[in-house]
Amino acid sequence: MLADLGALIWDADTIGHSIYEPGTPVFLELVHEFGDGIVGADGHIDRKKLGAIVFAYPDALARLNKIVHPRIFDRMGEMIRDARAAGETRPIVIEAAILLEAGWQTLFDQIWLVVASRETVVERISRDRRMSPEQIEARMRAQLPDEERRRHAQEVISNDGTLDDLRARLAVVFQEALRHDHTST
Repeated sequence: MLADLGALIWDADTIGHSIYEPGTPVFLELVHEFGDGIVGADGHIDRKKLGAIVFAYPDALARLNKIVHPRIFDRMGEMIRDARAAGETRPIVIEAAILLEAGWQTLFDQIWLVVASRETVVERISRDRRMSPEQIEARMRAQLPDEERRRHAQEVISNDGTLDDLRARLAVVFQEALRHDHTST
C-alpha cells in the first residue's frame, strides 16, 4: 500500500533470508550452530525446521538472533546508503516485525506500528500462513507486546477493519509524514 503511495519498500524478512543463502558465512554459522538438520533437500536453510527449533527453545532463539540480527542490520544500512548514493529520493520503508526486539531503531527516522486485536492476528496468520495455534502463540510470545511497541512508535495504525480502511489511514499518515519531512529539511 505504501509502494502505491510512492515509497520504496523493503521487507526485513526477505533481507534476512538473503543473508543466509547457501555458502554465505551466515549459512555456515547457522548450520554449525543448529546442525545439518536445518538444511532442506534443496540445499537452503529450511525455515520451518529452523523455526521448530528456535520457537520451542528460547535459548535457541537467542542464539539465532545473535547470529542474524546484526547481519540484517548491517545489510539494511548498506542498502539504504547505496540507494541514497544512487540518487533515490523516495521515502524508504522497511517492514520489520521485530524492529524493536532486534534493536534496529537507529536505522529509522520514524517507526510506525500497525496493530490489530489478538483474535484478528491469530485468524489472519492461521489463514494466510497455515500455522497451528501453538506455532502462532510461540511466535507471538517471541515478540514484544503491542503496549511496549506503542512507546517507541511515532504512528500507531489500527488494522482491525477492511483493507480499504487500512489503505485510507495509511494515505493520510503517509502524506502527513511527507509534509513533516519537507518542512523539517
